[in-house]
Amino acid sequence: MILAGDLGGTKTILALYDEHNAELICVKKEVFVSADFEHFETLLARFLASETGLIVNSVCLGVAGPVVDGDCNTTNLPWVLKRKEIAAQTNASVVVLLNDLEATAWGVLDLPRDDFVELNPDAKENPGNIAVIAAGTGLGEALMIWSDNKYHVVATEGGHTDFAPRNELEIGLLRHLMQLHPEHVSYQQVLCGAGLVNIYQYLKAIDYAPVDQRIESRMKSEDPAAVIAQQAHSGNDPLCVKVLDMFCEIYGAEAGNLALKCLPEGGIVIAGGIAAKNLCHIQQGGFLQAYLAKGTFQSLLQGFSIKVCLNAEVGLLGAAGYATRMTV
Repeated sequence: MILAGDLGGTKTILALYDEHNAELICVKKEVFVSADFEHFETLLARFLASETGLIVNSVCLGVAGPVVDGDCNTTNLPWVLKRKEIAAQTNASVVVLLNDLEATAWGVLDLPRDDFVELNPDAKENPGNIAVIAAGTGLGEALMIWSDNKYHVVATEGGHTDFAPRNELEIGLLRHLMQLHPEHVSYQQVLCGAGLVNIYQYLKAIDYAPVDQRIESRMKSEDPAAVIAQQAHSGNDPLCVKVLDMFCEIYGAEAGNLALKCLPEGGIVIAGGIAAKNLCHIQQGGFLQAYLAKGTFQSLLQGFSIKVCLNAEVGLLGAAGYATRMTV
């Protein structure tokens, strides 16, 4: 039996898989609110509580944070995950922790084409490197390096690189964020759920458009990022529309930055919940225009496929798939 997981800052998905005739069959799956648990061990015990007599052979978990020497201090949670402790709790002979985007990258390889939407009409897909970027609770990035006719996945913490504004409005956003984070402003502080709120607060502070008090009231009792996105989709609130426009443009620009760093002839994959939930806005053109706006390298980037991944469980599937690869 394989225990796989996708451990994110907002939610954690754990699942048990049985491998039969080279096919993974999910026998149990649960979704937890990550913040409800001070320690991952408590969450894991809850998941395994009803599984008497269960034999777990291997564990593979995608974790939102850097994996160092096989263990992980999560980025957006207080959890400290250690392989030896997880092995003792599950009696598994093999325990592997992957960076969450590393798990997502492995999952991308196993998904059908129907799980992706192409954004670039001029795309030419060839064997080669693939770049993966995903905005959700945080911003993750990974590289899939093509060598010896197979992929080697490289985890990164590229989402924490310095935010680079491209115009006067974005320079103002940087200055606004520097007041909140004087030591370091990263792309993650813009390209995530909280980043939508940061952009909203900035545009509100400079009186970019009138503020709707009904929206402000909803943001106090509901997920503020979700409220902003909903109002942007309706088109009825100019402030929220501009927030999502800026978000998509900055997202596209950073996807282009990542592409320049690995020249992904195999394409770029946009994963994470925000892109899938806001696909209609991403398809409007601002994302692709910002992605391509790299001066003399525009023609090079124009040839790369750039797809949005619609499968919300790609990280979980990647962790489970990696577990099968470990046993080969």
